Amino acid sequence: MEILSVSVTLFLIMDGFGNIPLFLPILDKVPANRRRRVLVRELLIALVVIVGTVLCGRYVMEFLGLRQESVSIAGGIILFIIALRMVFPSRNVQGEEEIDGEPLLVPLAIPLIAGPSLLAVLLLFSTAEPGRTVDLLLAAALAWSATFVVLFASTFLLRFLTKRGLVAVERLMGMVLVALAVQLFLDGVSKYLT
Repeated sequence: MEILSVSVTLFLIMDGFGNIPLFLPILDKVPANRRRRVLVRELLIALVVIVGTVLCGRYVMEFLGLRQESVSIAGGIILFIIALRMVFPSRNVQGEEEIDGEPLLVPLAIPLIAGPSLLAVLLLFSTAEPGRTVDLLLAAALAWSATFVVLFASTFLLRFLTKRGLVAVERLMGMVLVALAVQLFLDGVSKYLT
């Protein structure tokens, strides 16, 4: 496990650039003086979920009797569906979730940052090399930090890149994630068959 490659993978799955158009309308409903605090709170909640998954995920898998192959196949399928949505977005992505008042936990922390595909990949990495938990935590912290910076600068990035630029970045990231999803699925199938 190379820390840099794992952190890039996790950053792509967290999809900070793709989440900007989803975060901004939700945060627009929050009073202006509280937006940054809400954003930081939601990102910290996501970080707690990420760290908890890295530290406890292996034990949860053992308790449920899940094999690494099944998590790899399921994670690949979920990631593939999410990546396809990034490459071919539906017309009414905006406003899918109507939130009254201030968001808490859902949908910003979970599933937009710490979603099922991210948690499945973290489970895979943590069970594949259980002795490298600290490396995985460092990689996750790097990916989370990059996502934090992207989302904290979201209004500037939206002005700088424009909506078309963000769509282009998201589709490019989606293409990479499609390849990653296929690899996860094939790894799970090949481990299952051997």
